[in-house]
Amino acid sequence: MGNGFFQVPPATNEPVKSYAPGSPEREAVLKQYKAYYAGTADIPMTIGGREVRTGNTRRMAPPHEHGHTLGQYHLAGKKDVEAAIASSLQARQAWAALPWEHRAAVFLKAADLIAGPYRARINAATMLAQSKTVHQAEIDAACELIDFLRYNVEFMAGIYREQPESSDGIWNRVEYRPLEGFIYAITPFNFTAIAGNLPASAAMMGNVVVWKPSDHQIFSAQVIVEVFKEAGLPDGVINTVFGDPVMITDTLLTHPDFSGIHFTGSTEVFKAIWKKIGENIGTYKTYPRIVGETGGKDFIVAHPSADPQQVATAITRGAFELQGQKCSAASRVYLPKSTANTILERVKKDIASFRKPGSPADMGNFITAVIHEGSFDKLAGFIDRAKADKKAQIIAGGHYDKSVGYFIEPTVILTTDPHYVTMETELFGPVVTVYIYEDAQWDATLELIDKTSEYALTGAVLSTDRYAIDQATRALENCAGNFYINDKPTGAVVGQQPFGGARASGTNDKAGSAQNLLRWVSPRLIKETFVSPTDYRYPFLG
Repeated sequence: MGNGFFQVPPATNEPVKSYAPGSPEREAVLKQYKAYYAGTADIPMTIGGREVRTGNTRRMAPPHEHGHTLGQYHLAGKKDVEAAIASSLQARQAWAALPWEHRAAVFLKAADLIAGPYRARINAATMLAQSKTVHQAEIDAACELIDFLRYNVEFMAGIYREQPESSDGIWNRVEYRPLEGFIYAITPFNFTAIAGNLPASAAMMGNVVVWKPSDHQIFSAQVIVEVFKEAGLPDGVINTVFGDPVMITDTLLTHPDFSGIHFTGSTEVFKAIWKKIGENIGTYKTYPRIVGETGGKDFIVAHPSADPQQVATAITRGAFELQGQKCSAASRVYLPKSTANTILERVKKDIASFRKPGSPADMGNFITAVIHEGSFDKLAGFIDRAKADKKAQIIAGGHYDKSVGYFIEPTVILTTDPHYVTMETELFGPVVTVYIYEDAQWDATLELIDKTSEYALTGAVLSTDRYAIDQATRALENCAGNFYINDKPTGAVVGQQPFGGARASGTNDKAGSAQNLLRWVSPRLIKETFVSPTDYRYPFLG
């Protein structure tokens, strides 16, 4: 076998295609969308490289047209989950021993496949399964997933290059071993890129994975499975299981070879999983790694010096892109009394310019559907509550309709109570709540923002006053893992803005950086002495 210190291809962010009328990418994605829409998918689990169909199935439908059937997927029984564990452990030895450059090559090829022949497929599947506009699908399912794969390879190479100093007669070196066992990856519906990255980042470092995608993302998750297979990922390295989350989780977390969890989802679920891991700690061969990104109650605060149009655009984009179904979405806003009316009038003008919520196949739509009926009902309930509450006033939107799809109109709630329920509760939808503060209360408002929420994921300050920006940056230091100055609090780019939050928002292990990959290795220090001593006596003994 040839040897070398290998330099990986330099990672760069994948360019975002425009999908302008008449562009080839627009024609390709609409053609693929129509083909998926007209088809009837039968999606199996993938265990040990085998397609597993149990006959126990669940229907899939687009959120924006819930009466239409896209197909079905097969649900796991306990034996299927146990088979996934066994398959991963069987694959572990060969995969962990594979030279790292070959692991890198698999995921670099996967990135090129998504950038090329799979781009229309993964975007169209995301548009259908998760009701994303083509722009939101492009920046997520295509570009961000490509970026994760390419940058993680670069980060991996950098980790392996990081070595200790050696002194005369001694060679110190560090091996970055995969964890001893299997990783459990739980991924959300809202980002196809997260669904691909959580299992792939752990696998890239030599680990094996049992992956449970969200029930509402399986249609596009299957495209990821197909990409990894064509890229040459060996059987059993990443296994997919679908179905009852409690049964699947309980089965995996009681196994002695469970060695870590890579999670994105709700805070309540993550806390329950953490508790189960603690209860089972005596079962495991090693202390499991627990990595999670959970909820957010993300803020925008405008200083009196901020440009009103910039603030309005930050609210419109930050709160309503992807129907507010981003853990980073702006959901509470603090505006100074002196400019609040101007800002809100411009936000209302933006909302009035949106088309009525509809299908992402109509590329004139900025707003489509929320993910499922449960989300719709929850959001409608909060909107109705605001309509009836004396402390709140709906100043834009407020309508909803689920007769065809789960459509919630972008809604702005104005409240006189900074602790109103929608200022503190994560809604995960196109609903933003605004509180207006007295200009002289800037200092107190910063303190209020910090103390209002249990979450600490993202936040943004807009100001033209550098002293105010510095003050906000320091005062809000602990309530946002990703902090934005003069921008919306969403849109982190891999390789540029590592993403994650603290408090109830997760473990802040920063997806899209080497910090995350380091969680999936167990370093071993090797000290080699070239000429070993032959006398126990030290010089001080005389």
